[in-house]
Amino acid sequence: MAVKIRLRRMGQKKAPFYRIIVADSRSPRDGRFIEEIGTYDPSGDPSIVKINEELAKKWLANGAQPTEVVAKLLKVAGIEK
Repeated sequence: MAVKIRLRRMGQKKAPFYRIIVADSRSPRDGRFIEEIGTYDPSGDPSIVKINEELAKKWLANGAQPTEVVAKLLKVAGIEK
Protein backbone atom coordinates (compact mmCIF):
# COMPACT_ATOMS: atom_id res chain seq x y z
CA MET A 1 0.00 0.00 0.00
CA ALA A 2 1.52 3.33 -1.09
CA VAL A 3 0.81 6.02 1.49
CA LYS A 4 0.83 9.72 0.59
CA ILE A 5 0.68 12.91 2.62
CA ARG A 6 -1.58 15.25 0.66
CA LEU A 7 -4.20 17.98 0.81
CA ARG A 8 -7.95 17.45 1.26
CA ARG A 9 -10.06 20.37 0.03
CA MET A 10 -12.65 21.75 2.41
CA GLY A 11 -14.48 25.07 2.68
CA GLN A 12 -16.94 26.88 0.49
CA LYS A 13 -16.92 27.50 -3.22
CA LYS A 14 -14.20 30.05 -4.12
CA ALA A 15 -12.95 29.95 -0.48
CA PRO A 16 -10.75 26.87 -0.15
CA PHE A 17 -9.43 25.51 3.12
CA TYR A 18 -7.27 22.40 3.20
CA ARG A 19 -6.57 19.64 5.69
CA ILE A 20 -3.23 17.88 5.46
CA ILE A 21 -3.94 14.15 5.58
CA VAL A 22 -2.25 10.79 5.28
CA ALA A 23 -4.08 8.56 2.79
CA ASP A 24 -3.70 5.55 0.54
CA SER A 25 -2.61 6.82 -2.88
CA ARG A 26 -5.53 5.01 -4.55
CA SER A 27 -8.26 6.78 -2.54
CA PRO A 28 -9.98 9.87 -4.03
CA ARG A 29 -8.85 13.40 -3.10
CA ASP A 30 -11.67 14.06 -0.64
CA GLY A 31 -12.38 10.41 0.18
CA ARG A 32 -11.09 8.01 2.81
CA PHE A 33 -7.97 8.88 4.74
CA ILE A 34 -5.89 7.33 7.50
CA GLU A 35 -5.07 10.33 9.70
CA GLU A 36 -5.28 14.13 9.70
CA ILE A 37 -1.98 15.80 10.61
CA GLY A 38 -2.62 19.50 10.01
CA THR A 39 -4.38 22.34 8.22
CA TYR A 40 -3.53 24.91 5.54
CA ASP A 41 -5.48 28.13 4.92
CA PRO A 42 -4.24 29.97 1.82
CA SER A 43 -6.80 32.79 2.16
CA GLY A 44 -5.00 34.44 5.09
CA ASP A 45 -2.26 36.96 4.50
CA PRO A 46 0.23 35.36 5.05
CA SER A 47 -1.09 31.82 4.58
CA ILE A 48 -1.73 29.89 7.79
CA VAL A 49 -0.07 26.47 8.11
CA LYS A 50 -0.54 24.31 11.22
CA ILE A 51 1.08 20.87 11.25
CA ASN A 52 1.42 18.39 14.10
CA GLU A 53 5.19 17.93 13.88
CA GLU A 54 5.22 14.66 15.84
CA LEU A 55 2.67 12.97 13.54
CA ALA A 56 4.33 14.31 10.37
CA LYS A 57 7.74 12.95 11.39
CA LYS A 58 6.17 9.59 12.34
CA TRP A 59 4.56 9.17 8.91
CA LEU A 60 7.65 10.34 7.03
CA ALA A 61 9.73 7.82 9.00
CA ASN A 62 7.23 5.09 8.09
CA GLY A 63 7.68 5.82 4.37
CA ALA A 64 4.77 8.13 3.51
CA GLN A 65 5.55 10.29 0.47
CA PRO A 66 4.43 13.95 0.54
CA THR A 67 3.05 15.57 -2.61
CA GLU A 68 4.96 18.56 -4.04
CA VAL A 69 2.73 21.13 -2.33
CA VAL A 70 2.79 19.33 1.01
CA ALA A 71 6.59 19.01 0.80
CA LYS A 72 6.81 22.81 0.46
CA LEU A 73 4.43 23.29 3.40
CA LEU A 74 6.51 20.91 5.52
CA LYS A 75 9.63 22.87 4.62
CA VAL A 76 7.92 26.15 5.63
CA ALA A 77 6.89 24.56 8.93
CA GLY A 78 10.50 23.48 9.53
CA ILE A 79 9.91 19.73 9.19
CA GLU A 80 12.52 17.96 7.10
CA LYS A 81 12.44 14.41 5.75
